[in-house]
Amino acid sequence: MGVEDDISSSSSDFLNSSDTQVVLNIYDLIPLNQYTYWFGFGIFHSGIEVHGKEYGFGAHDFSASGVFEVEPRSCPGFIYRCSIPLGRINMPPLEFRTFIESAASEYHGDTYHLISKNCNHFTDDMSWRLTGKCIPGWVNRLARLGALCSCLLPESLQVTTVKRLPEYHEGVEEDGSESLATSTKSTEIDDNDQAKHLLSPTSVSGDVAFVKEAHK
Repeated sequence: MGVEDDISSSSSDFLNSSDTQVVLNIYDLIPLNQYTYWFGFGIFHSGIEVHGKEYGFGAHDFSASGVFEVEPRSCPGFIYRCSIPLGRINMPPLEFRTFIESAASEYHGDTYHLISKNCNHFTDDMSWRLTGKCIPGWVNRLARLGALCSCLLPESLQVTTVKRLPEYHEGVEEDGSESLATSTKSTEIDDNDQAKHLLSPTSVSGDVAFVKEAHK
């Protein structure tokens, strides 16, 4: 009877592992956010957390995946602010891995754009595909304002792309799936020092893993 209970419990755990919460983790890019946040405005980075990993989108100079994964609420170089539950999904980890690798093929690092295709556009897209819900509008309000009226933003913000330059080397995750692990550093395509200070992570330490895109 004890063995049967163990088997039943293991089967139940396996089935339950498909059920997971989708969470939006939000970070401050600038200290000023602590004041402007209460007025529904700020400059934010966001990542989407699924099955115990957080996924974000960053820029680099290559026509390859710009989607990366980190430990939840621990994205290097940003200041964690809060988490917002977006809903629950029933998707096994391996199926989700296929999903995120497929999405990575649509988010190459060299296509990142501060106004039209940034990290918050990525999390909004992932949230919609997974839960049918959009992320809160205030998270990406700066980009929407810039798209509607670019004169509201300094020229340096309109043209600058936040860069994460990866030094790729292949790795294998514990579940056997492949990823691209990399040490990252931040730079800008614009030489404006003030823009660099505001938009790039103040310090990037440790490793992040770039998700290897699915081959079509």
